[in-house]
Amino acid sequence: MITKNDSIRNIAIIAHVDHGKTTLVDALFRQSGVESKGNQDRIMDSGAIERERGITINAKNCAIHWRGVKINIIDTPGHADFGGEVERGLSMVDGVILLCDAAEGPLPQTRFVLQKALEKNLAVIVVINKIDRQDARPTEVLNEVYDLLLELKNDESILEVPVFYANGRDGIVSTKLDDPDAKDVYPLLDAVVDYIPAPIYDNEEPFQMLVSDLSYDDYLGRLAVGKIINGSATVNDSLVCINEKGEHVPLRVTRLQLYDGPRFKEASKVEPGDIVVLSGIENVSIGDTICNKEYVKPLDRIKVDEPTVSMLFSKNISPLAGKDGKQLTSAKIWDRLCKEAMRNVSIQVEKNQDDSFTVKGRGEFQMAIIVEQMRREGFELCVGRPRIIFKTDDKGQKTEPIEYLLIDCPEEYSGTVMEKLARRKATMNNITYLENSRVKMEFSIPSRGLIGYRDEFLTDTRGYGIMNSSLKGYEPYKGDFPDRASGSLVCDRAGVAVAYGIWELEDRGRFFILPGDPVYEGEVVGERNREGDLLLNPTRTKKLTNLRASGHDEAVSLTPVMKMTLEHAMRFIKDDELVEVTPSAIRMCKKILDSQKRKIMENRGYIPECLQ
Repeated sequence: MITKNDSIRNIAIIAHVDHGKTTLVDALFRQSGVESKGNQDRIMDSGAIERERGITINAKNCAIHWRGVKINIIDTPGHADFGGEVERGLSMVDGVILLCDAAEGPLPQTRFVLQKALEKNLAVIVVINKIDRQDARPTEVLNEVYDLLLELKNDESILEVPVFYANGRDGIVSTKLDDPDAKDVYPLLDAVVDYIPAPIYDNEEPFQMLVSDLSYDDYLGRLAVGKIINGSATVNDSLVCINEKGEHVPLRVTRLQLYDGPRFKEASKVEPGDIVVLSGIENVSIGDTICNKEYVKPLDRIKVDEPTVSMLFSKNISPLAGKDGKQLTSAKIWDRLCKEAMRNVSIQVEKNQDDSFTVKGRGEFQMAIIVEQMRREGFELCVGRPRIIFKTDDKGQKTEPIEYLLIDCPEEYSGTVMEKLARRKATMNNITYLENSRVKMEFSIPSRGLIGYRDEFLTDTRGYGIMNSSLKGYEPYKGDFPDRASGSLVCDRAGVAVAYGIWELEDRGRFFILPGDPVYEGEVVGERNREGDLLLNPTRTKKLTNLRASGHDEAVSLTPVMKMTLEHAMRFIKDDELVEVTPSAIRMCKKILDSQKRKIMENRGYIPECLQ
C-alpha cells in the first residue's frame, strides 16, 4: 500500500551560477538553529577550491528541522560544466527551490536545471533573490520565469507555483515584494513543509535504495549515499548491491548515518525517504541499487547527458619531471582518474595505447577543476587541449554539440563581439537593447567555438561583458574556422632564462617566463606576435669583453610578464601542445620536444596524438 512519510521533506536548491544558492542555505541553517563551526559563511562549500573561487563544484547534502519535520537539503552547483552533479542530486528529492537573480533573470543554466526538475515532475518553489540590488527588476524577472516555465512544461497549471522574494545575504524572505515586516526565512521554510510533497513508499516492499553519491572514510572505507525508496534497514542487516552489469554483490551494513546539519549522525535504523550514508561495501558505484537479498529488484539507474569534451592526460614528459610532485607514474594518474569517474557520473575515462588517458566530461572548466585538484594532491602530469566530441547521426552525417550562448555587454563593444563570434560559426537568435547602454544577445554556437574565447571576450569588453552558455543539442557540423592566429615562442635548448636573453627577444612577442626560470627544449615560453612558431634562446647571456664601451651599461628593463594560470594555459595551447602541471608550476610544451623530430612531423602535416 502506498504511504507517505510526513516527517521528511527532500529538496534541492537549483539556480544559475552565482545566484545565491549557498548563501540562502546559510540563512536557512542559522535561522533553523543549526550552528556552523566558527560561525563561518558558505558552510556547504567545504572544499578549498570552492571557497577560493566562490563556486559550488560538488552537490552536497545537509539537514535541518522545522515544525517537527526533517528537511534534507541538497545544494547543487550552478556552473554548466557540473550538470552531472545537478542530475545526481535531483535523483534524491521530491521538490526544488528555483533561485533566480532579480537583476540577471533566468540564464542558460537556469533553463537546464529547471528542465531536469520538470522532467522528473518535481514540485517547484520560485525564489527571486537579490532584490536589494540597485539594478534589480523583480517583476520583470518573475514574468521571465513564468515564460520559461510555460515553455518547458506547456501547462498553465505550472504557473500556480509559490513565489517568494528574498535577500539571501540578510536572510530575509517574503511573499510580497515590498514587505516592511519581512525579517526572516520562516515563510520559505513553511512553504517547504506545506507545498513540497512528502516521500511516498510502498509499505509492503522490502528495503530499496538508489546510490546517488559516494564518499570515503579512512576507517569505514567507501560510503554509499542515497535515498531510501522502500523499506527500512538496521545495522548488521544482510543486503545485496546490484551493479551496472546486473551482478549481485552481497554486503553487510556495518554502520548507518543520517545528515544532521552539514554533518553525520549515527542511526540504528533508517526509514523510507531518509537520505542515508551506508558503509559496508567496497565495490559500489553511483547508480547501483542496494536492496534486500530476499527481494532483488533493481531501480532505474541515474541517467545523465553524455560528455561533450575530451582531454588527454599523461605523465609529465618534461625533463623537469619528478622535481616537484610526489605522484608521478601513469599508474598513479590512472588510479586517481578512475576514482574521479566513480564519484562523478558525468566523467568517463579511457586508456590509450601510448600510456596516456582520455578523460571525457561536460566542459573545459570541469576538466580544469579535476587537474587543479590533482596538482594539489601532489600529482605531476601533462594535459592536452580540450577537444569536442563529434557524433554521427542516423544518416551518417557528422554532428557536433551546439551551445545556447547569452551575451550581456556594453553596446559599444557589441560589434566586436558579433564579429568574433561570426568567425566561430555562431548564429544570432535574438538581440535586446537594455537600459544603461547595454545589449543582450542570444546565439547558437558550436561548443568548439567557445574553447579559448572566454579570455578574448573579457579583453574585447574591457571586463564589462557577461557570458553564459548551456548545451542545446547536436546539429550538423558547421565547418572549419581559424584557430589561434598567433604562433608560439618555443625554447630551443635547456638552461635557465636570463633577463638579457628575454630582453633581446621581446620584439618577437610576449613572454610567460621570468629571469631565473628553468627552461627546456620544446617548452612554449611565450606567444609570438604573428603566425607560425619561432625557435629562440632565452638563456643567452651578454658577451663579456676586456674593452669598455664609450657609453655606459644600462639596467635591463623587461615588460611585465603575465604568468599563466591553468585555465589560461588550457585555452592557449594548440593541438600539438600540452600543459605541464606540477604542484608549484604551470608550463606549456610541444607534444614532440625534439625540434628536429617536430620539424619532420610538421613537414608531413602531422599532429601527433601520442606523446614523444
